[in-house]
Amino acid sequence: MLGSGAGSISAIQQPIEFQTIGNETMKRTTLSAVLSGMLTWALCLSLVAGTSQAQEGFKPIFNGENLEGWEGAEGLWSVEDGAITGRTTAEKPITSNTFLIWRAGELKNFELRLKFRIVAGNSGIQYRSTDMGDHVVGGYQADIDATNRFMGILYEERGRGILANRGQKVLIHADGTKEELGQTCDEQELLASLKNEDWNEYVITANGNHLTQTINGHVTIDITDEQSDKSKESGILAFQLHVGPPMIVQFKDVMLKELD
Repeated sequence: MLGSGAGSISAIQQPIEFQTIGNETMKRTTLSAVLSGMLTWALCLSLVAGTSQAQEGFKPIFNGENLEGWEGAEGLWSVEDGAITGRTTAEKPITSNTFLIWRAGELKNFELRLKFRIVAGNSGIQYRSTDMGDHVVGGYQADIDATNRFMGILYEERGRGILANRGQKVLIHADGTKEELGQTCDEQELLASLKNEDWNEYVITANGNHLTQTINGHVTIDITDEQSDKSKESGILAFQLHVGPPMIVQFKDVMLKELD
C-alpha cells in the first residue's frame, strides 16, 4: 500500500500540462491520479489513527467476542454486539450489587479508556478495588447513572461513600477531612455532551494517590487521597450491576495502559 501511495503522490507531482485555445489557457491534470492520491493519503491517516493507542502503550483487555478473562454471576453478563453487557430483568431481579471482575491482574498506576452505554439504572467502574467474594467488590468507583444525577462522581463502594462530587477537585487529608481546591469542569457542558442511551467515553487515570476521571473530554473529578488507612494503591477492576429496576449497561473498546 505504501508503494501504491508513493506512485499516486508522484503522479500528482508530475508537471502540469497546458493547452492553449485562443487566448485561454486551460490547465489539464489527471483527475484519477488526484483521487487516487487523496484516497491513499486518507487510508494512511486511518492506519496511523488506528495504531496510535497501541503506540502509546495501550492494550485491549476485552476481546470483543466473549468474557475470557472476566468473571461474574451467571446469567447476568454476556457479550452482545461486541460489547460486555450486564442485564437485569423484572422477572429475575438482583437483591444486591454484583460485579463482573477482570481476572487477568490488578491495577496500580494506570490509564483506562473505554466506551459505555447505559439504559436505566446505575452502574460504575470499580478500580483499585477489593474482591470480597461472591462477585461483591468494594473500593473506588467511577459512577455511571442513567439519570445523570451521579454520573462522573467518585464513590467508594462499601467504604467512605462519595469522595468527590461532579466537577470537584478535592484533597482528602490524612485524617479524612476533605478540602475542595477548585472546579474541574463546567457541569452544564458535561451534561450537554452526554449521549442518552448511547455510547460515551470514560477515561480513568490513577497515579500514586492522584485520581482523575474524564467523560467525553470533561474532567469530572480530580482527587488526591492522602488518607493512607483508607486509600488503595492497587486492586482489581470490575463493572457494576446495581440493585434496583431492570437495567442494561454495556462496555466496549476497553483499553489499559500501565504507568511507571
